[in-house]
Amino acid sequence: MQVLGHQPVLSGRLVRLEPAGPEHFAGLWPLYSGGDDSGFMDPVATLTREQTRAGLARARERHDRADWAVVRVTDDVVVGEAVLMDLDEDNASMTYRVALVGPGYFGRGYGTETTRLVRDFAFGPLGLHRLSLEVNSFNAAAIAVYDTVGFVLEGVRREAVQRDGTWHDVHDMALIESDARP
Repeated sequence: MQVLGHQPVLSGRLVRLEPAGPEHFAGLWPLYSGGDDSGFMDPVATLTREQTRAGLARARERHDRADWAVVRVTDDVVVGEAVLMDLDEDNASMTYRVALVGPGYFGRGYGTETTRLVRDFAFGPLGLHRLSLEVNSFNAAAIAVYDTVGFVLEGVRREAVQRDGTWHDVHDMALIESDARP
């Protein structure tokens, strides 16, 4: 788990995962501000500019998680973030989260490639035994990505989240080190 203290850049054909820092503020701000100019309104969290800047300034100092800015290779535009969190060293497990900045970046393979890069890092250099995530049932595109890279549905928390006045299920998914990694 020492590799979390020296988080690497992970490179793919479409995206590069860079350790998140203050230089990524402008690109990541829509994930925390509650929306962007396109009308996208599904923030990871609602934070102030100061809180977001402070979090990005601390991100590289943490040894219990990994925060990456997802940067498009062709033009160095920040298209999202990827996070490994909730480190359980005794059980060699962590939780994964990925979020793209807005719908203009959906359906282009960025989430799939990001998830593969993080998966391979988690089970390679990091040495995890288990990687888990949760995804809302209304996010069919994300569920398809996680299925594609090998995550297995472990359970469903029925009507666990409300969105626009409607209750939705939450899917718990995971990979363990011996699972196939398509």
